[in-house]
Amino acid sequence: MEQRPGSPRRHDQRRATPLNQSAGLQAPGIAPRLVAMLLSLPLGLQMSGCATDKVARPADLTSVTAVEGEQLIRARVVSSAELTQAYLTRAHRRTDLNAFITLDDAGALAEARRSDAAIAAGAAPRALEGLPIVVKDNIQVAGLPATAGTPALKGFVPTSDAPVVARLRAAGAVILGKTNMHELAFGITGYNAGFAGATVGVRNAYDSSKMAGGSSSGTAAAIGARLVAAGLGTDTGGSARIPAALNGVAGLRPTLGRYSAEGVAPISHTRDTPGPMGRTVADVAMLDTVISGDTPITALDLHGVRLGVERAHFYAHLDGDTSTVMDRTLEKLRAAGVVLVPVEMPKLEDLDNQVGFPVALYEAYDDMKAYLARYAPSISIDALAAQIASADVKGTYAALVIPRKLPAPNGLIDAKPLYDAAIKTGRPALQKLYADTFAQYRIDALIFPTTPHVAIDQGPEASSIANFGLFIQNTDPGSNAGIPGLSIPAALGASGLPVGVEIDGPAGSDRRLLAIGLAIESALGPLPAPH
Repeated sequence: MEQRPGSPRRHDQRRATPLNQSAGLQAPGIAPRLVAMLLSLPLGLQMSGCATDKVARPADLTSVTAVEGEQLIRARVVSSAELTQAYLTRAHRRTDLNAFITLDDAGALAEARRSDAAIAAGAAPRALEGLPIVVKDNIQVAGLPATAGTPALKGFVPTSDAPVVARLRAAGAVILGKTNMHELAFGITGYNAGFAGATVGVRNAYDSSKMAGGSSSGTAAAIGARLVAAGLGTDTGGSARIPAALNGVAGLRPTLGRYSAEGVAPISHTRDTPGPMGRTVADVAMLDTVISGDTPITALDLHGVRLGVERAHFYAHLDGDTSTVMDRTLEKLRAAGVVLVPVEMPKLEDLDNQVGFPVALYEAYDDMKAYLARYAPSISIDALAAQIASADVKGTYAALVIPRKLPAPNGLIDAKPLYDAAIKTGRPALQKLYADTFAQYRIDALIFPTTPHVAIDQGPEASSIANFGLFIQNTDPGSNAGIPGLSIPAALGASGLPVGVEIDGPAGSDRRLLAIGLAIESALGPLPAPH
């Protein structure tokens, strides 16, 4: 029986192509408002001055942003099926990136053709009509496996979409497939021994010898390499923003609780959130509008925008590429009218340390146990842990998550007292520090490099504790405070690798943060595509 676009699909192994074998919710009024916003945005595609002229068809369909792709589909210059096929073809050619766990060729093309048929029949286009996107494999999509990047869940096929996916599909999005990730989202490199294809671990879009970052590795690499223009990741301590920065794309961590985390394999309910990712901030803003049900946004005038620069923590340990790009970025923003405000945040690192590991490692056991009991009751948490394939994640589960322990100078200690202290005093104190900083300095946001270093070589050695601490240095504090953070492509360093700039704003300031991000993106200009 024919299914309506956006309706859940039954799993069909003939349609879903597993890679790496070895190892009705849309808010009323969103679509019309978003359509108006899309049609008013500058395309980045060549258009003449006449309002009745058609949008030009690009020579390479995979070069378009998500906003541009949606405009092309609406203008009937390109069909959804054409764009979907272009991305699928490119994805199959770039298996060296190991970006996908499952590609749903037949299912995606069927969805795309339904969108094309609806447009041809004169139906009012939905906000994301026919737009191909990807979804991280710890987020449930009806009819496709949701492995969370771990062997024990290879056979788990959910029957319904996670709410965050349901909103995108109800708006007309086409799901290309499920993306690879650091196993169980417990890492920042994207190295995953359980889902090894042409290479072990997801590879960077700009240099396939480098890591893609994590844990939303596959989504970021796929977007950066032009295998798709937008998609979903998740973020616990930087899992969307870190790979976004390293692959030259944009990624948003929304205010905690702004998006539903139901149907997402968890680490920590205090820290986890889905997060949209895209080629540009405009792409991310388009997805955010649909997911949140909020109103569309336009770029702010940067004149008078106040951005805080806290150097003691956020500008420590920078490599040469990152330091040079950040200096130039701040100069460009100052020239564009931004007021850069020196900021001090005493005890930031201490408060962050009080919250980060105690919360994530303690909640990981109960939250995953509850997830399995609800969605995959035949799999116990002990069975899940026994089948973990990646050494770093297996060690974390065995030593810390299952026994509920935390590392200490003299060995391992019971996690419960530190967790209780983190929830009762540490996290509120960290949240107060952020709130007081925004108020005291009258700043719209903090600005800093998303990661202190550009991407390093991929491999098991990249997952060291030292590298983990280095790459979450700047993303972790805002995660623990539950505030929104947006990573924006800044520039390529001398190495040819991307550097991301992040802005973190007060809790609930997501839309203003995106409006500032749109303006910053315009001031900095687009990143060159990977070779």
